Formats: sequence, C-alpha cells, structure tokens
Amino acid sequence: MNAQEARVEAQAKINLLLRILEREDSGYHQIETLFCRIGLADTVTVRVTPRDHSLLCHGERVPAAGLGPPEKNLAWRAAAAYAEATGFPTGFQITIEKRIPVGAGLGGGSADAGAVLRALNALNARPVPPATLQQIASSLGADVPFLTLDDATLALAWGRGDRLAALPGLPASAVWLLVPDATVNTAEAYRWFDEAGRPSGESVIPRARFGSWEGVASVAANDFEPVVGERIPRIGRLLATLRSDELMELLGPSGSILMSGSGSTIAVVSGQPRAPHMSAIPPLAGVTVIETETATFVEPVVLTH
Repeated sequence: MNAQEARVEAQAKINLLLRILEREDSGYHQIETLFCRIGLADTVTVRVTPRDHSLLCHGERVPAAGLGPPEKNLAWRAAAAYAEATGFPTGFQITIEKRIPVGAGLGGGSADAGAVLRALNALNARPVPPATLQQIASSLGADVPFLTLDDATLALAWGRGDRLAALPGLPASAVWLLVPDATVNTAEAYRWFDEAGRPSGESVIPRARFGSWEGVASVAANDFEPVVGERIPRIGRLLATLRSDELMELLGPSGSILMSGSGSTIAVVSGQPRAPHMSAIPPLAGVTVIETETATFVEPVVLTH
C-alpha cells in the first residue's frame, strides 16, 4: 500500500548575490542571483485525501492578519499545479508550521511550495522526472525551482530565476538574520527600481569564484538595496548600522552583509562556523534577530504514513 502522508523541513534561502539585468519587452527583468539554503525552515506536511482540499498554517511566524485565502497560498497552488500536470492527487491536506518570516526576502512561501512538490512526487506511485518537476515549479515563481531541488544547497540562477546551475556546497557558515518590522512586496520593489531609473547591473558570473566564502564575499551585492532603503528608510538605516567599520573588521574577508531578495531581511554571513560577537550591533528597536547557518544538505522528504 502506498504512503499517504509525507513531511518536509522546507528550508529558507538567502541571496548571496542579486543583480538586476535588462528588462524584457514583457516587463519582466532578467536577473542573476546566487541562492543559498539555510537552516531556518517551515515544517510542511502533505496528506493525500480522496477528494477534499485544505490548508492549515500555524506557528510563531503567521501574521496576526493571517496569510489570506488558502487558494492563493503558494503551497496550495503548488499542489493544484502538480495535480493538474499529473492527475495526482485527487485531494490533499497541507499543514504548515511557519518559522520563516513572511514577506522578508527569505523565500518562505516558495520553500513551502517546493516542499509540497517534492512531497507529492514522493507520494505519487508514478513520480515525474526532475525536469518535469522543475517545469511545474517554474510556473509558480522565481525562487520555487531552486527550492524544489533535492540535491543542491547552493546554485546560480539567471533569466527570470528559473535557469539554474547547481554549485558545490560550501562549509557551514554562521548567519544572523535581522528582520525589521516591515515587509517588501517584490513587484513593488521592481517598480521602485524602474521608477528610480537605475542602470541595469553587469553580470559577474564570468569573473566570479564561488568555491570559497572569500570568493562569495568579493562579489556579494544586491541591486535592490538602494531603492528599498530609500523607500523604507528603516531598512537603509539598518544596512548602514550593520556596515560599521567595527563589524566589517570582525567579519573579515570571508564575511558579507546584504539584503536577501527584495528585502526586508538583512543577512550577516560570517563565512566561518561561528558568528562574530554581535555586541558590535547596538540594540535595534523593531528588529527580530534569528541565528541560523547555511545548509550543508537538503532536508529529505520523510514518508510518515
């Protein structure tokens, strides 16, 4: 008898590099980014049902106002897209324990969607090949393809974020996530970028070296930072505070400080197994600090029933 339930620790991501390149005639921007999975994760449980569909989200990171209609949630949309592409399942029950902050540039919704796709494929008696799973993931958003991979903690992405090249993983690095009490809508961040008339960035892939934390730190940058920092000044002030001479000296050449995705989270990546002493950062009102580390493996799908 086939398993009916699976659980996945849906790991969040940070962007160690994010360049905004040319804008297509369609309005979409070409990007170039370096994705990295981290230890912070939601717990996603998927159960196959005869016909009903449901989604329950709970946990410390669910906003007081909730997450909106279930049918608009990326996890629900992932299950629906998988069912449409494969005919399986006829019904599903999804439960998510939220630990990844919402609207913070950490890919929480995309991680949940990727976990659902991986779980359903593990439960399917006729699983689809990885290329097909990636096609389904690509229809859901730019971060979902990377967070659907089951064998990569580090990857370059380009185009609209759906063209991926997995890279060898790096040793675990301590990471501090500083999450201000502000959210950023990615579509609005792109609009701010266009309205600011900022020039498109230049590709760094031909000259970059991603085989060490020092190499990553040498190209770490996020083209969203200036416009998001201007529109949401507390994020700009937070970046300026973190990039003090004292903290940068503590981090050394292997460390980097940059916003993840379109924000609002600022990631302090030490490039070492331990983070520097964070007393270099003064107390910051309205900022949640989460200590984690970069992932050295992708959490597996666990069949529970």
